Amino acid sequence: MNLTLFTDYSLRTLIYLGSLEGQQKASVEQIAKAYGISHHHLVRVGQRLAKLGLIKTLRGRNGGIELAKEPADISIGWLVRELEDNMNLVDCFSGEQMCAIQGACGLQGMLAAALHAYLQVLDRYTLADVIRNRSAIAKLFADASEWPS
Repeated sequence: MNLTLFTDYSLRTLIYLGSLEGQQKASVEQIAKAYGISHHHLVRVGQRLAKLGLIKTLRGRNGGIELAKEPADISIGWLVRELEDNMNLVDCFSGEQMCAIQGACGLQGMLAAALHAYLQVLDRYTLADVIRNRSAIAKLFADASEWPS
């Protein structure tokens, strides 16, 4: 299963923000430059993360974005479920008759079980687990000269 680019960018944004020390904020531009990804896409990501209550956006001279929750309170499994529009691994998951052997084939059940297991594993982790090595992540961003000073 591939996560969409939107989910990938959302996770990257949260990792970046979670790696900041203290109450530091970052701009979408800083995050886009740090990862070498589209500023435009990250604006949309930021809007969705704010709507989900995961980040706060602050305008003005000292503005930027910051986490709205503690990293330990941001479940990776929950986030993937919220951001992924289509978790159908194969066409027969849609409920429509898409395959000549649908209903008799055991593949749909196997893939459904695999997807369930995948999400159960992600449910065991939070953003805090992802950024456990926060200082190493911060050093990599600093080495890229994109870390906020």
